[in-house]
Amino acid sequence: MGAGPSLRRQQRPSMEPPVALDSLPPELLVQVLSHVPPRALVTRCRLVCRAWRDVVDGPSVWLLQLARDRSAEGRAFYALAQRCPSQGEDQEEFPLCALARFCLRAPLGRNLIFNSCGEEGFRGWEVEHGGNGWAVEKNLTLVPGAPSQTCFVTSFEWCFKRQLVDLVMEGVWQELLDSAQIEICVADWWGARENCGCIYRLRVRLLDMYENEVVKFSASPNPVLQWTERSCRQVSHVFTNFGKGIRYVSFEQYGRDTRSWVGHYGTLVTHSSVRVRIRLS
Repeated sequence: MGAGPSLRRQQRPSMEPPVALDSLPPELLVQVLSHVPPRALVTRCRLVCRAWRDVVDGPSVWLLQLARDRSAEGRAFYALAQRCPSQGEDQEEFPLCALARFCLRAPLGRNLIFNSCGEEGFRGWEVEHGGNGWAVEKNLTLVPGAPSQTCFVTSFEWCFKRQLVDLVMEGVWQELLDSAQIEICVADWWGARENCGCIYRLRVRLLDMYENEVVKFSASPNPVLQWTERSCRQVSHVFTNFGKGIRYVSFEQYGRDTRSWVGHYGTLVTHSSVRVRIRLS
Protein backbone atom coordinates (compact mmCIF):
# COMPACT_ATOMS: atom_id res chain seq x y z
CA MET A 1 0.00 0.00 0.00
CA GLY A 2 2.93 2.32 0.64
CA ALA A 3 3.80 2.32 -3.08
CA GLY A 4 0.42 3.72 -4.17
CA PRO A 5 0.97 7.47 -3.57
CA SER A 6 4.45 7.27 -5.10
CA LEU A 7 3.02 5.63 -8.22
CA ARG A 8 0.29 8.27 -8.52
CA ARG A 9 2.87 11.03 -8.27
CA GLN A 10 4.88 9.45 -11.07
CA GLN A 11 1.80 9.32 -13.34
CA ARG A 12 1.02 13.05 -13.09
CA PRO A 13 1.93 14.91 -16.28
CA SER A 14 4.67 17.47 -15.92
CA MET A 15 3.40 21.07 -15.97
CA GLU A 16 4.84 23.25 -18.74
CA PRO A 17 5.95 26.68 -17.53
CA PRO A 18 3.63 29.47 -18.71
CA VAL A 19 4.74 31.44 -21.74
CA ALA A 20 5.54 35.06 -20.91
CA LEU A 21 3.99 37.58 -23.26
CA ASP A 22 7.28 39.38 -23.65
CA SER A 23 8.76 36.22 -25.17
CA LEU A 24 6.17 36.05 -27.97
CA PRO A 25 7.25 36.84 -31.51
CA PRO A 26 6.20 40.38 -32.49
CA GLU A 27 3.46 39.20 -34.86
CA LEU A 28 1.86 37.06 -32.11
CA LEU A 29 2.15 39.90 -29.58
CA VAL A 30 0.25 42.15 -32.01
CA GLN A 31 -2.48 39.50 -32.33
CA VAL A 32 -2.82 39.15 -28.54
CA LEU A 33 -2.87 42.88 -27.82
CA SER A 34 -5.41 43.51 -30.58
CA HIS A 35 -8.03 41.89 -28.33
CA VAL A 36 -7.43 44.41 -25.52
CA PRO A 37 -9.93 47.34 -25.33
CA PRO A 38 -8.49 50.59 -26.78
CA ARG A 39 -8.38 52.54 -23.50
CA ALA A 40 -6.55 49.74 -21.69
CA LEU A 41 -4.09 49.48 -24.58
CA VAL A 42 -3.15 53.13 -24.22
CA THR A 43 -3.31 53.60 -20.44
CA ARG A 44 -1.87 50.23 -19.36
CA CYS A 45 -0.30 48.09 -22.07
CA ARG A 46 1.64 50.95 -23.61
CA LEU A 47 3.45 51.50 -20.29
CA VAL A 48 4.65 47.91 -19.81
CA CYS A 49 7.85 48.05 -21.87
CA ARG A 50 9.36 49.48 -25.02
CA ALA A 51 8.25 46.52 -27.18
CA TRP A 52 4.62 46.91 -26.08
CA ARG A 53 4.79 50.67 -26.57
CA ASP A 54 6.05 50.18 -30.12
CA VAL A 55 3.13 47.84 -30.85
CA VAL A 56 0.53 50.26 -29.45
CA ASP A 57 2.11 53.20 -31.27
CA GLY A 58 2.03 51.36 -34.59
CA PRO A 59 -0.93 50.81 -36.92
CA SER A 60 -1.07 46.99 -36.97
CA VAL A 61 -2.84 46.40 -33.66
CA TRP A 62 -5.47 49.04 -34.45
CA LEU A 63 -6.09 47.76 -37.98
CA LEU A 64 -6.75 44.31 -36.52
CA GLN A 65 -9.35 45.82 -34.19
CA LEU A 66 -11.01 47.66 -37.07
CA ALA A 67 -11.03 44.53 -39.23
CA ARG A 68 -13.34 42.77 -36.74
CA ASP A 69 -16.21 45.13 -37.52
CA ARG A 70 -17.99 43.24 -40.29
CA SER A 71 -20.82 45.73 -40.77
CA ALA A 72 -21.04 47.45 -44.15
CA GLU A 73 -19.69 50.68 -42.69
CA GLY A 74 -16.98 48.80 -40.77
CA ARG A 75 -15.74 47.03 -43.89
CA ALA A 76 -15.81 50.27 -45.88
CA PHE A 77 -13.89 52.12 -43.19
CA TYR A 78 -11.28 49.37 -42.86
CA ALA A 79 -10.57 49.55 -46.59
CA LEU A 80 -10.43 53.34 -46.41
CA ALA A 81 -8.08 53.35 -43.40
CA GLN A 82 -5.63 51.17 -45.31
CA ARG A 83 -5.69 53.58 -48.28
CA CYS A 84 -5.44 56.77 -46.21
CA PRO A 85 -2.62 56.40 -43.67
CA SER A 86 -1.82 59.43 -41.55
CA GLN A 87 1.33 61.29 -42.56
CA GLY A 88 3.73 63.26 -40.37
CA GLU A 89 1.59 64.38 -37.43
CA ASP A 90 2.74 66.86 -34.81
CA GLN A 91 3.85 64.66 -31.90
CA GLU A 92 3.22 67.42 -29.35
CA GLU A 93 -0.37 67.98 -30.46
CA PHE A 94 -1.09 64.31 -31.22
CA PRO A 95 1.01 61.99 -29.02
CA LEU A 96 -0.95 58.92 -30.23
CA CYS A 97 -1.12 57.63 -33.78
CA ALA A 98 -4.21 58.51 -35.81
CA LEU A 99 -5.71 55.02 -35.70
CA ALA A 100 -5.30 54.91 -31.92
CA ARG A 101 -7.14 58.22 -31.56
CA PHE A 102 -9.84 56.97 -33.90
CA CYS A 103 -10.41 53.77 -31.90
CA LEU A 104 -10.38 55.67 -28.61
CA ARG A 105 -12.71 58.46 -29.70
CA ALA A 106 -14.95 56.36 -32.00
CA PRO A 107 -16.13 59.41 -33.99
CA LEU A 108 -18.18 57.63 -36.67
CA GLY A 109 -21.87 58.13 -35.97
CA ARG A 110 -21.28 59.77 -32.59
CA ASN A 111 -22.66 63.24 -31.92
CA LEU A 112 -19.57 65.47 -31.80
CA ILE A 113 -21.51 68.41 -30.30
CA PHE A 114 -20.90 68.62 -26.56
CA ASN A 115 -23.80 69.50 -24.25
CA SER A 116 -26.28 69.53 -27.12
CA CYS A 117 -29.41 70.08 -24.99
CA GLY A 118 -28.13 72.38 -22.27
CA GLU A 119 -28.02 69.59 -19.69
CA GLU A 120 -24.73 71.11 -18.51
CA GLY A 121 -25.77 74.73 -18.79
CA PHE A 122 -23.70 76.59 -21.38
CA ARG A 123 -20.55 74.47 -21.10
CA GLY A 124 -18.87 74.01 -24.48
CA TRP A 125 -20.71 76.91 -26.12
CA GLU A 126 -19.61 80.44 -27.00
CA VAL A 127 -22.63 82.56 -26.10
CA GLU A 128 -23.71 86.11 -26.95
CA HIS A 129 -26.71 87.25 -24.93
CA GLY A 130 -29.22 89.67 -26.45
CA GLY A 131 -32.12 91.19 -24.50
CA ASN A 132 -32.53 89.01 -21.41
CA GLY A 133 -30.08 86.51 -22.88
CA TRP A 134 -30.25 82.76 -23.19
CA ALA A 135 -31.78 80.43 -20.60
CA VAL A 136 -32.04 76.66 -20.19
CA GLU A 137 -35.49 75.15 -19.58
CA LYS A 138 -37.32 71.83 -19.85
CA ASN A 139 -38.71 70.91 -23.27
CA LEU A 140 -42.35 71.79 -23.90
CA THR A 141 -42.71 68.73 -26.14
CA LEU A 142 -40.73 65.50 -26.42
CA VAL A 143 -37.75 65.63 -28.80
CA PRO A 144 -37.01 62.13 -30.19
CA GLY A 145 -33.59 60.72 -29.42
CA ALA A 146 -32.39 63.68 -27.36
CA PRO A 147 -29.99 62.78 -24.53
CA SER A 148 -31.82 65.23 -22.25
CA GLN A 149 -35.29 66.77 -22.50
CA THR A 150 -33.98 70.29 -21.92
CA CYS A 151 -33.44 73.17 -24.34
CA PHE A 152 -31.84 76.58 -24.78
CA VAL A 153 -34.30 79.50 -25.01
CA THR A 154 -33.69 82.99 -26.43
CA SER A 155 -35.26 86.29 -25.44
CA PHE A 156 -36.56 89.44 -27.18
CA GLU A 157 -33.35 90.45 -29.00
CA TRP A 158 -31.09 88.37 -31.18
CA CYS A 159 -29.18 85.76 -29.18
CA PHE A 160 -26.25 83.89 -30.69
CA LYS A 161 -24.60 80.59 -29.72
CA ARG A 162 -21.69 78.74 -31.32
CA GLN A 163 -19.65 75.58 -30.85
CA LEU A 164 -16.45 74.78 -32.73
CA VAL A 165 -15.86 71.06 -33.36
CA ASP A 166 -12.27 70.00 -34.04
CA LEU A 167 -12.68 66.93 -36.24
CA VAL A 168 -9.03 65.89 -36.00
CA MET A 169 -9.02 66.03 -32.20
CA GLU A 170 -12.22 63.97 -32.25
CA GLY A 171 -10.34 61.20 -34.05
CA VAL A 172 -10.81 61.82 -37.79
CA TRP A 173 -7.32 62.31 -39.19
CA GLN A 174 -6.65 64.79 -41.98
CA GLU A 175 -5.96 62.33 -44.81
CA LEU A 176 -9.26 60.64 -44.05
CA LEU A 177 -11.12 63.97 -44.19
CA ASP A 178 -9.43 64.70 -47.52
CA SER A 179 -10.37 61.32 -49.05
CA ALA A 180 -13.79 62.39 -50.44
CA GLN A 181 -15.27 59.33 -48.69
CA ILE A 182 -16.40 61.23 -45.58
CA GLU A 183 -19.78 62.92 -45.06
CA ILE A 184 -20.54 65.42 -42.30
CA CYS A 185 -24.17 65.37 -41.19
CA VAL A 186 -25.54 68.30 -39.17
CA ALA A 187 -28.96 68.70 -37.57
CA ASP A 188 -30.79 70.93 -35.12
CA TRP A 189 -34.20 70.95 -33.42
CA TRP A 190 -36.00 74.24 -32.89
CA GLY A 191 -39.45 75.55 -32.03
CA ALA A 192 -41.51 78.15 -30.21
CA ARG A 193 -43.92 78.59 -27.35
CA GLU A 194 -47.56 78.60 -28.32
CA ASN A 195 -48.22 82.05 -26.88
CA CYS A 196 -45.29 83.82 -28.60
CA GLY A 197 -43.78 83.50 -32.06
CA CYS A 198 -40.08 83.23 -32.80
CA ILE A 199 -37.43 83.62 -35.50
CA TYR A 200 -34.66 81.06 -35.94
CA ARG A 201 -31.47 80.94 -37.98
CA LEU A 202 -28.84 78.20 -38.34
CA ARG A 203 -25.45 78.50 -39.96
CA VAL A 204 -22.91 75.66 -40.15
CA ARG A 205 -19.50 76.36 -41.66
CA LEU A 206 -16.69 73.96 -42.52
CA LEU A 207 -13.34 75.62 -41.77
CA ASP A 208 -9.72 74.84 -42.59
CA MET A 209 -6.91 74.56 -40.04
CA TYR A 210 -6.65 78.37 -39.90
CA GLU A 211 -10.44 78.65 -39.33
CA ASN A 212 -11.04 80.10 -42.79
CA GLU A 213 -14.45 79.25 -44.21
CA VAL A 214 -14.42 76.67 -47.02
CA VAL A 215 -18.13 75.83 -47.38
CA LYS A 216 -21.29 76.61 -45.41
CA PHE A 217 -24.93 75.72 -44.96
CA SER A 218 -27.54 78.26 -43.85
CA ALA A 219 -31.17 77.74 -42.87
CA SER A 220 -33.71 80.52 -42.31
CA PRO A 221 -37.11 78.86 -41.87
CA ASN A 222 -40.25 80.98 -41.84
CA PRO A 223 -40.92 82.50 -38.41
CA VAL A 224 -43.36 80.69 -36.15
CA LEU A 225 -46.39 82.93 -35.54
CA GLN A 226 -48.04 83.53 -32.19
CA TRP A 227 -50.84 81.11 -31.22
CA THR A 228 -50.03 78.65 -34.00
CA GLU A 229 -48.03 75.74 -32.56
CA ARG A 230 -45.44 74.82 -30.02
CA SER A 231 -43.99 71.63 -31.52
CA CYS A 232 -40.31 71.29 -32.40
CA ARG A 233 -39.11 70.62 -35.93
CA GLN A 234 -35.73 69.59 -37.33
CA VAL A 235 -33.32 71.25 -39.74
CA SER A 236 -30.64 69.01 -41.27
CA HIS A 237 -27.97 68.98 -43.96
CA VAL A 238 -25.27 66.61 -45.25
CA PHE A 239 -21.93 67.98 -46.45
CA THR A 240 -20.40 65.84 -49.21
CA ASN A 241 -17.54 66.41 -51.66
CA PHE A 242 -16.36 69.36 -49.61
CA GLY A 243 -12.77 69.17 -50.85
CA LYS A 244 -9.51 69.02 -48.95
CA GLY A 245 -8.25 70.86 -45.91
CA ILE A 246 -11.36 70.77 -43.68
CA ARG A 247 -10.62 70.51 -39.96
CA TYR A 248 -13.34 72.35 -38.01
CA VAL A 249 -17.14 72.54 -37.98
CA SER A 250 -18.54 75.84 -36.70
CA PHE A 251 -22.14 75.25 -35.52
CA GLU A 252 -23.93 78.59 -35.08
CA GLN A 253 -27.49 79.34 -33.89
CA TYR A 254 -29.47 82.59 -33.78
CA GLY A 255 -32.89 83.26 -32.33
CA ARG A 256 -35.34 85.81 -30.87
CA ASP A 257 -39.04 86.18 -30.14
CA THR A 258 -41.47 88.14 -32.34
CA ARG A 259 -43.23 90.10 -29.57
CA SER A 260 -40.31 91.76 -27.78
CA TRP A 261 -41.52 90.49 -24.44
CA VAL A 262 -39.30 90.70 -21.38
CA GLY A 263 -38.17 87.25 -20.33
CA HIS A 264 -37.50 84.10 -22.32
CA TYR A 265 -40.26 83.70 -24.89
CA GLY A 266 -38.12 83.27 -27.98
CA THR A 267 -36.66 80.39 -29.99
CA LEU A 268 -36.17 77.01 -28.36
CA VAL A 269 -33.15 75.04 -29.67
CA THR A 270 -32.00 71.58 -28.61
CA HIS A 271 -30.44 68.27 -29.67
CA SER A 272 -27.91 69.91 -32.01
CA SER A 273 -25.68 67.38 -33.73
CA VAL A 274 -22.60 66.99 -35.91
CA ARG A 275 -21.93 63.42 -37.07
CA VAL A 276 -19.29 61.96 -39.35
CA ARG A 277 -20.05 58.92 -41.51
CA ILE A 278 -18.52 56.93 -44.35
CA ARG A 279 -19.96 57.21 -47.86
CA LEU A 280 -21.04 53.71 -48.82
CA SER A 281 -21.84 54.47 -52.45
